[in-house]
Amino acid sequence: MSSLSAKLSLCAGIFATSLVWAQAQEPAKAPEQKLSGNPSAIVPANSNDEVTFRTDTRLVDLHATVVDRDGRLVLGLPQSAFSVYENGVKQEIKVFRQEDAPVSLGLIIDNSASMHDKRAKVGSAALGLVAASNPDDEVFIMNFSDQPSLERDFTNNIKALEETLKKIDYKGETAMRDALLMGIEHLRHGAKREKKVLLVVTDGEDNNSAETIDHLVQTAQQNGVLIYAIGLLSDEDPRTAERAKKQLDLLTFATGGQSWYPKEVSEVEGIAREVAHEVRNQYALAYTSSNQALDGTFRKIRAEVKAPGDPKVRTRTGYWAAR
Repeated sequence: MSSLSAKLSLCAGIFATSLVWAQAQEPAKAPEQKLSGNPSAIVPANSNDEVTFRTDTRLVDLHATVVDRDGRLVLGLPQSAFSVYENGVKQEIKVFRQEDAPVSLGLIIDNSASMHDKRAKVGSAALGLVAASNPDDEVFIMNFSDQPSLERDFTNNIKALEETLKKIDYKGETAMRDALLMGIEHLRHGAKREKKVLLVVTDGEDNNSAETIDHLVQTAQQNGVLIYAIGLLSDEDPRTAERAKKQLDLLTFATGGQSWYPKEVSEVEGIAREVAHEVRNQYALAYTSSNQALDGTFRKIRAEVKAPGDPKVRTRTGYWAAR
């Protein structure tokens, strides 16, 4: 071997040895993780301001309203006052907070022919709700008669919402369940806020939907959507009104919302503001289920509060485990 070749071989050997030594000094890198869900910011139960990011898709979120015997909101309760049970088994609360967080809100308004005399006051009430809500809320408007129609996409521009509420074409039957399903899907695909709420205003029994009440409840619970309802049912015959009330009560109870049945349409504005006040004063809780089986079964949720005056708590009544 020539002296030049020998020198080149020696230099190559020194370079390779240095490279191996340098790599050995680098800290080991964690293997690349494939996330099973979208990361979400949550506040830990043991912290008031620290924000962490998790990707635990099995975290069960609850938005809870606490009221006293007279129906007034009970505020300022500590985490220790709450207990959450899944299928009768007590769960460890991992997240707890009470805050006026912005929401994604859908106004689902009956546009059937029977609403003609009521729609102006309903529109005014809807604007009152938006005005009383968090200014960072995003709102969409959906009308329905024999089929639902998205009239205004997400916005917090009150002027734009007002213009939309004035453009009404009264016609047809009442397809409330179809409209609510479309509203849930719109929240699921387009909402930017963690908390999702629908308010439906209707004056009659659903008589034109393809969607079933059971599937609608399941879809709302699975997507964490709170449903509130105002039923203007005074013009209905007693049996029809009772059937309409039964469906609205089922939807709102199962999702943690509430139903109102005013005698006069003039009461709607006050109710709408009450909805806004409640949404801005709820507790947010979350837990990781102690039952980690991915069996697709329905899990019943029960929340309790121990505080002076024996207040009651409303939240969604359950969810379906993933498969």
